[in-house]
Amino acid sequence: MHLDLVKAAAGALVGFTVGLTGMGGGALMTPILVLLFGISPSTAVSSDLLTSLVMKPVGATVHFRRGTVNWSLTRWLAIGSVPAAFAGVFILNHLGSGEDVARRIKSLLGWALIVAAVAMVARAFLGARARSRAGLRPGDAETPAPPVRVKRVATILIGLAGGFIVGMTSVGSGSLMIVMLLLLYPQLSAKELVGTDLVQAIPLVGAATLSHALFGHVDLGLTASLLIGSLPGVYLGARVSSRAPDALIRPVLVVILLASSLKLLDFTNVALGSTLLLVVLVGAPLWGATDASLRPAWQWDVVGHRRTTWVTAQAVAAPFLVGFPLAVIYATTVRRRFAEVGAHRPVGPPLRV
Repeated sequence: MHLDLVKAAAGALVGFTVGLTGMGGGALMTPILVLLFGISPSTAVSSDLLTSLVMKPVGATVHFRRGTVNWSLTRWLAIGSVPAAFAGVFILNHLGSGEDVARRIKSLLGWALIVAAVAMVARAFLGARARSRAGLRPGDAETPAPPVRVKRVATILIGLAGGFIVGMTSVGSGSLMIVMLLLLYPQLSAKELVGTDLVQAIPLVGAATLSHALFGHVDLGLTASLLIGSLPGVYLGARVSSRAPDALIRPVLVVILLASSLKLLDFTNVALGSTLLLVVLVGAPLWGATDASLRPAWQWDVVGHRRTTWVTAQAVAAPFLVGFPLAVIYATTVRRRFAEVGAHRPVGPPLRV
Protein backbone atom coordinates (compact mmCIF):
# COMPACT_ATOMS: atom_id res chain seq x y z
CA MET A 1 0.00 0.00 0.00
CA HIS A 2 1.67 3.21 -1.23
CA LEU A 3 1.02 6.52 0.52
CA ASP A 4 0.98 9.63 -1.68
CA LEU A 5 1.71 12.92 0.10
CA VAL A 6 0.25 14.99 -2.74
CA LYS A 7 -3.07 13.15 -2.45
CA ALA A 8 -2.83 13.55 1.34
CA ALA A 9 -2.51 17.31 0.81
CA ALA A 10 -5.62 17.24 -1.40
CA GLY A 11 -7.43 15.32 1.35
CA ALA A 12 -6.35 17.93 3.90
CA LEU A 13 -7.74 20.73 1.71
CA VAL A 14 -11.08 18.99 1.25
CA GLY A 15 -11.26 17.98 4.93
CA PHE A 16 -10.60 21.56 5.99
CA THR A 17 -13.38 22.77 3.69
CA VAL A 18 -15.81 20.21 5.13
CA GLY A 19 -14.95 21.20 8.69
CA LEU A 20 -15.27 24.87 7.80
CA THR A 21 -18.54 24.78 5.85
CA GLY A 22 -20.17 21.47 6.80
CA MET A 23 -20.48 20.31 3.18
CA GLY A 24 -18.62 19.77 -0.03
CA GLY A 25 -16.72 16.57 0.80
CA GLY A 26 -17.85 14.31 -2.04
CA ALA A 27 -18.57 17.25 -4.31
CA LEU A 28 -14.93 18.36 -4.10
CA MET A 29 -12.94 15.18 -3.49
CA THR A 30 -14.20 13.11 -6.42
CA PRO A 31 -13.62 15.74 -9.14
CA ILE A 32 -10.15 16.49 -7.69
CA LEU A 33 -9.25 12.81 -7.97
CA VAL A 34 -10.64 12.54 -11.50
CA LEU A 35 -9.42 15.84 -12.94
CA LEU A 36 -6.09 16.39 -11.16
CA PHE A 37 -4.86 12.87 -10.49
CA GLY A 38 -6.40 10.98 -13.40
CA ILE A 39 -8.12 8.43 -11.14
CA SER A 40 -10.87 6.45 -12.87
CA PRO A 41 -14.34 7.75 -11.95
CA SER A 42 -15.50 4.48 -10.35
CA THR A 43 -12.37 4.22 -8.16
CA ALA A 44 -12.58 7.91 -7.23
CA VAL A 45 -16.21 7.54 -6.17
CA SER A 46 -15.56 4.45 -4.02
CA SER A 47 -12.41 5.82 -2.37
CA ASP A 48 -14.15 9.12 -1.63
CA LEU A 49 -17.07 7.27 -0.04
CA LEU A 50 -14.75 5.26 2.21
CA THR A 51 -12.98 8.47 3.25
CA SER A 52 -16.33 10.10 4.06
CA LEU A 53 -17.37 7.05 6.07
CA VAL A 54 -14.45 7.67 8.41
CA MET A 55 -14.98 11.46 8.61
CA LYS A 56 -18.77 11.59 9.09
CA PRO A 57 -18.86 10.02 12.60
CA VAL A 58 -16.50 12.73 13.90
CA GLY A 59 -19.12 15.44 13.48
CA ALA A 60 -22.03 13.10 14.22
CA THR A 61 -20.58 12.23 17.64
CA VAL A 62 -20.58 15.89 18.65
CA HIS A 63 -24.26 16.29 17.75
CA PHE A 64 -25.14 12.98 19.42
CA ARG A 65 -23.67 14.21 22.70
CA ARG A 66 -25.53 17.52 22.43
CA GLY A 67 -28.84 15.83 21.69
CA THR A 68 -29.34 17.59 18.35
CA VAL A 69 -30.30 14.51 16.33
CA ASN A 70 -33.87 13.65 15.32
CA TRP A 71 -33.66 9.86 15.49
CA SER A 72 -37.12 9.21 14.07
CA LEU A 73 -36.31 11.29 11.00
CA THR A 74 -32.94 9.55 10.65
CA ARG A 75 -34.57 6.12 10.76
CA TRP A 76 -37.07 6.84 7.98
CA LEU A 77 -34.39 8.42 5.81
CA ALA A 78 -32.21 5.32 6.19
CA ILE A 79 -35.10 3.06 5.15
CA GLY A 80 -35.01 4.74 1.75
CA SER A 81 -31.34 5.70 1.38
CA VAL A 82 -29.60 2.43 2.29
CA PRO A 83 -31.22 0.18 -0.36
CA ALA A 84 -31.10 3.04 -2.89
CA ALA A 85 -27.34 3.41 -2.36
CA PHE A 86 -26.88 -0.31 -3.07
CA ALA A 87 -29.03 0.07 -6.20
CA GLY A 88 -26.99 3.05 -7.40
CA VAL A 89 -23.72 1.13 -7.12
CA PHE A 90 -25.31 -1.96 -8.72
CA ILE A 91 -26.40 0.06 -11.76
CA LEU A 92 -23.00 1.78 -11.91
CA ASN A 93 -21.28 -1.62 -11.93
CA HIS A 94 -23.53 -3.04 -14.65
CA LEU A 95 -22.74 -0.16 -16.96
CA GLY A 96 -19.55 -2.09 -17.65
CA SER A 97 -16.05 -0.69 -18.10
CA GLY A 98 -14.02 1.16 -20.67
CA GLU A 99 -13.69 4.71 -21.95
CA ASP A 100 -17.35 5.08 -22.91
CA VAL A 101 -18.56 4.14 -19.43
CA ALA A 102 -15.95 6.39 -17.80
CA ARG A 103 -17.19 9.25 -19.96
CA ARG A 104 -20.80 8.63 -18.96
CA ILE A 105 -19.88 8.50 -15.27
CA LYS A 106 -17.98 11.78 -15.61
CA SER A 107 -21.04 13.37 -17.22
CA LEU A 108 -23.30 12.08 -14.46
CA LEU A 109 -20.88 13.39 -11.85
CA GLY A 110 -20.78 16.76 -13.60
CA TRP A 111 -24.56 17.13 -13.48
CA ALA A 112 -24.59 15.98 -9.85
CA LEU A 113 -22.11 18.74 -8.97
CA ILE A 114 -24.32 21.34 -10.66
CA VAL A 115 -27.25 20.13 -8.56
CA ALA A 116 -25.04 20.26 -5.45
CA ALA A 117 -24.01 23.85 -6.20
CA VAL A 118 -27.64 24.89 -6.70
CA ALA A 119 -28.51 23.07 -3.47
CA MET A 120 -25.91 25.07 -1.55
CA VAL A 121 -27.31 28.33 -2.87
CA ALA A 122 -30.84 27.18 -1.99
CA ARG A 123 -29.76 26.21 1.50
CA ALA A 124 -28.20 29.61 2.12
CA PHE A 125 -31.32 31.38 0.82
CA LEU A 126 -33.74 29.26 2.84
CA GLY A 127 -31.69 29.72 5.99
CA ALA A 128 -31.56 33.49 5.54
CA ARG A 129 -35.29 33.62 4.84
CA ALA A 130 -36.03 31.61 7.99
CA ARG A 131 -33.96 34.01 10.10
CA SER A 132 -35.69 36.98 8.49
CA ARG A 133 -39.17 35.57 9.13
CA ALA A 134 -38.26 34.89 12.75
CA GLY A 135 -37.71 38.63 13.15
CA LEU A 136 -35.43 38.16 16.16
CA ARG A 137 -33.07 40.91 17.17
CA PRO A 138 -29.71 40.03 18.67
CA GLY A 139 -30.21 39.25 22.33
CA ASP A 140 -33.83 38.16 21.94
CA ALA A 141 -34.60 34.69 23.24
CA GLU A 142 -35.68 32.16 20.65
CA THR A 143 -38.91 30.34 21.28
CA PRO A 144 -38.58 26.56 21.48
CA ALA A 145 -39.26 24.88 18.16
CA PRO A 146 -42.42 22.76 18.04
CA PRO A 147 -41.99 18.97 17.84
CA VAL A 148 -41.33 17.78 14.30
CA ARG A 149 -44.01 15.52 12.84
CA VAL A 150 -42.22 13.07 10.56
CA LYS A 151 -43.76 12.70 7.09
CA ARG A 152 -42.85 9.07 6.53
CA VAL A 153 -43.57 8.58 2.83
CA ALA A 154 -41.97 11.88 1.79
CA THR A 155 -38.96 11.21 4.01
CA ILE A 156 -38.44 7.75 2.53
CA LEU A 157 -38.64 9.23 -0.98
CA ILE A 158 -35.97 11.78 -0.04
CA GLY A 159 -33.82 8.92 1.22
CA LEU A 160 -34.37 7.00 -2.03
CA ALA A 161 -33.39 9.94 -4.22
CA GLY A 162 -30.40 10.94 -2.14
CA GLY A 163 -29.16 7.38 -1.68
CA PHE A 164 -29.28 6.60 -5.39
CA ILE A 165 -27.31 9.74 -6.31
CA VAL A 166 -24.72 9.09 -3.60
CA GLY A 167 -24.29 5.47 -4.71
CA MET A 168 -23.68 6.56 -8.30
CA THR A 169 -21.50 9.65 -7.76
CA SER A 170 -20.56 9.94 -4.02
CA VAL A 171 -22.09 13.46 -4.15
CA GLY A 172 -25.09 14.52 -2.10
CA SER A 173 -24.89 12.89 1.35
CA GLY A 174 -24.51 16.40 2.80
CA SER A 175 -25.25 19.11 0.25
CA LEU A 176 -28.30 17.55 -1.42
CA MET A 177 -29.86 15.76 1.54
CA ILE A 178 -29.70 18.74 3.87
CA VAL A 179 -31.48 20.99 1.36
CA MET A 180 -34.25 18.44 0.79
CA LEU A 181 -34.68 18.12 4.56
CA LEU A 182 -34.80 21.90 4.91
CA LEU A 183 -37.54 22.12 2.29
CA LEU A 184 -39.62 19.34 3.87
CA TYR A 185 -39.02 20.31 7.52
CA PRO A 186 -38.52 24.10 7.70
CA GLN A 187 -39.30 23.99 11.43
CA LEU A 188 -36.11 22.05 12.20
CA SER A 189 -33.55 24.14 14.07
CA ALA A 190 -30.20 24.64 12.36
CA LYS A 191 -28.37 22.46 14.89
CA GLU A 192 -30.91 19.65 14.62
CA LEU A 193 -30.86 19.88 10.83
CA VAL A 194 -27.08 19.50 10.66
CA GLY A 195 -26.98 16.82 13.36
CA THR A 196 -29.70 14.73 11.71
CA ASP A 197 -28.04 15.08 8.32
CA LEU A 198 -24.66 13.95 9.66
CA VAL A 199 -26.10 10.90 11.40
CA GLN A 200 -28.31 9.81 8.47
CA ALA A 201 -25.26 10.07 6.20
CA ILE A 202 -23.41 7.36 8.13
CA PRO A 203 -25.61 4.37 7.11
CA LEU A 204 -26.08 5.92 3.67
CA VAL A 205 -22.35 6.28 2.99
CA GLY A 206 -21.69 2.96 4.71
CA ALA A 207 -24.09 1.12 2.39
CA ALA A 208 -22.61 2.74 -0.71
CA THR A 209 -19.06 2.00 0.47
CA LEU A 210 -19.86 -1.64 1.25
CA SER A 211 -21.46 -2.07 -2.15
CA HIS A 212 -18.42 -0.59 -3.88
CA ALA A 213 -16.13 -2.85 -1.84
CA LEU A 214 -18.12 -5.92 -2.91
CA PHE A 215 -17.60 -4.97 -6.54
CA GLY A 216 -13.87 -4.43 -5.96
CA HIS A 217 -13.55 -0.71 -6.77
CA VAL A 218 -11.98 0.50 -3.49
CA ASP A 219 -8.29 1.52 -3.63
CA LEU A 220 -7.04 1.19 -0.02
CA GLY A 221 -3.75 2.96 -0.75
CA LEU A 222 -5.58 5.95 -2.23
CA THR A 223 -8.05 6.00 0.67
CA ALA A 224 -5.24 5.87 3.26
CA SER A 225 -3.49 8.81 1.59
CA LEU A 226 -6.71 10.84 1.61
CA LEU A 227 -7.42 10.03 5.26
CA ILE A 228 -3.95 11.08 6.39
CA GLY A 229 -4.75 14.56 5.16
CA SER A 230 -8.52 14.77 5.60
CA LEU A 231 -8.77 13.81 9.29
CA PRO A 232 -6.52 16.60 10.63
CA GLY A 233 -7.97 18.87 7.95
CA VAL A 234 -11.58 18.40 9.07
CA TYR A 235 -10.52 18.88 12.70
CA LEU A 236 -8.74 22.16 11.98
CA GLY A 237 -11.62 23.35 9.81
CA ALA A 238 -14.11 22.67 12.58
CA ARG A 239 -11.89 24.53 15.06
CA VAL A 240 -11.90 27.76 13.05
CA SER A 241 -15.41 27.49 11.62
CA SER A 242 -16.92 29.83 14.21
CA ARG A 243 -14.66 32.66 13.04
CA ALA A 244 -14.71 31.91 9.33
CA PRO A 245 -16.31 34.47 6.94
CA ASP A 246 -19.15 32.24 5.78
CA ALA A 247 -20.39 34.86 3.32
CA LEU A 248 -17.10 34.50 1.43
CA ILE A 249 -16.45 30.77 1.81
CA ARG A 250 -19.75 29.44 0.46
CA PRO A 251 -19.75 31.50 -2.77
CA VAL A 252 -16.18 30.40 -3.44
CA LEU A 253 -17.20 26.80 -2.83
CA VAL A 254 -20.13 27.15 -5.26
CA VAL A 255 -17.82 28.56 -7.95
CA ILE A 256 -15.38 25.67 -7.42
CA LEU A 257 -18.19 23.15 -7.78
CA LEU A 258 -19.43 24.80 -10.96
CA ALA A 259 -15.93 24.88 -12.43
CA SER A 260 -15.42 21.21 -11.61
CA SER A 261 -18.81 20.23 -13.03
CA LEU A 262 -18.28 22.09 -16.31
CA LYS A 263 -14.82 20.58 -16.73
CA LEU A 264 -16.28 17.10 -16.16
CA LEU A 265 -18.84 17.92 -18.85
CA ASP A 266 -15.94 18.55 -21.27
CA PHE A 267 -16.24 22.33 -21.51
CA THR A 268 -13.26 23.93 -23.23
CA ASN A 269 -11.12 26.34 -21.19
CA VAL A 270 -12.55 29.33 -23.06
CA ALA A 271 -16.14 28.17 -22.56
CA LEU A 272 -15.40 27.37 -18.91
CA GLY A 273 -13.90 30.79 -18.24
CA SER A 274 -16.72 32.60 -20.04
CA THR A 275 -19.39 30.68 -18.14
CA LEU A 276 -17.79 31.29 -14.75
CA LEU A 277 -17.33 34.99 -15.54
CA LEU A 278 -21.01 35.24 -16.48
CA VAL A 279 -22.03 33.44 -13.28
CA VAL A 280 -19.95 35.84 -11.16
CA LEU A 281 -21.14 39.00 -12.95
CA VAL A 282 -24.80 38.02 -12.66
CA GLY A 283 -24.69 36.03 -9.44
CA ALA A 284 -22.89 38.61 -7.28
CA PRO A 285 -25.49 41.40 -7.64
CA LEU A 286 -28.35 38.89 -7.37
CA TRP A 287 -26.80 37.63 -4.13
CA GLY A 288 -26.46 41.22 -2.92
CA ALA A 289 -30.08 42.05 -3.77
CA THR A 290 -31.31 38.86 -2.07
CA ASP A 291 -29.22 39.48 1.03
CA ALA A 292 -30.47 43.06 1.22
CA SER A 293 -34.11 42.05 0.80
CA LEU A 294 -33.89 39.51 3.63
CA ARG A 295 -32.41 41.93 6.14
CA PRO A 296 -34.99 42.99 8.78
CA ALA A 297 -36.12 46.61 8.74
CA TRP A 298 -34.58 47.41 12.12
CA GLN A 299 -31.10 46.64 10.77
CA TRP A 300 -31.58 49.11 7.94
CA ASP A 301 -32.74 51.70 10.48
CA VAL A 302 -29.57 51.20 12.49
CA VAL A 303 -27.12 51.46 9.57
CA GLY A 304 -28.97 54.43 8.07
CA HIS A 305 -29.49 53.10 4.54
CA ARG A 306 -32.60 52.38 2.50
CA ARG A 307 -33.33 48.76 1.65
CA THR A 308 -35.36 49.55 -1.47
CA THR A 309 -32.45 51.43 -3.05
CA TRP A 310 -29.93 48.61 -2.65
CA VAL A 311 -32.33 45.83 -3.62
CA THR A 312 -33.58 47.60 -6.76
CA ALA A 313 -30.19 48.83 -7.94
CA GLN A 314 -28.51 45.43 -7.75
CA ALA A 315 -31.46 43.44 -9.11
CA VAL A 316 -31.94 45.73 -12.12
CA ALA A 317 -28.22 45.92 -12.93
CA ALA A 318 -27.63 42.14 -12.71
CA PRO A 319 -29.04 41.03 -16.11
CA PHE A 320 -27.13 43.85 -17.87
CA LEU A 321 -23.81 42.58 -16.43
CA VAL A 322 -23.06 45.91 -14.73
CA GLY A 323 -24.14 45.05 -11.19
CA PHE A 324 -20.86 43.56 -9.96
CA PRO A 325 -19.39 46.91 -8.74
CA LEU A 326 -22.63 47.59 -6.84
CA ALA A 327 -22.39 44.16 -5.20
CA VAL A 328 -18.81 44.86 -4.15
CA ILE A 329 -19.80 48.24 -2.66
CA TYR A 330 -22.74 46.64 -0.86
CA ALA A 331 -20.57 43.84 0.57
CA THR A 332 -17.71 46.09 1.68
CA THR A 333 -19.76 48.98 3.10
CA VAL A 334 -23.41 48.30 3.89
CA ARG A 335 -23.10 44.60 4.73
CA ARG A 336 -20.01 45.35 6.77
CA ARG A 337 -22.03 47.83 8.79
CA PHE A 338 -24.60 45.09 9.44
CA ALA A 339 -21.84 42.93 10.87
CA GLU A 340 -20.60 45.77 13.08
CA VAL A 341 -24.00 46.55 14.61
CA GLY A 342 -25.30 42.99 14.60
CA ALA A 343 -24.35 42.33 18.20
CA HIS A 344 -25.93 45.51 19.56
CA ARG A 345 -29.60 46.21 20.20
CA PRO A 346 -30.69 49.53 18.68
CA VAL A 347 -31.32 52.25 21.22
CA GLY A 348 -33.32 55.40 20.58
CA PRO A 349 -34.77 56.67 17.28
CA PRO A 350 -33.06 55.53 14.06
CA LEU A 351 -30.81 57.95 12.23
CA ARG A 352 -31.03 58.44 8.46
CA VAL A 353 -28.02 59.48 6.40
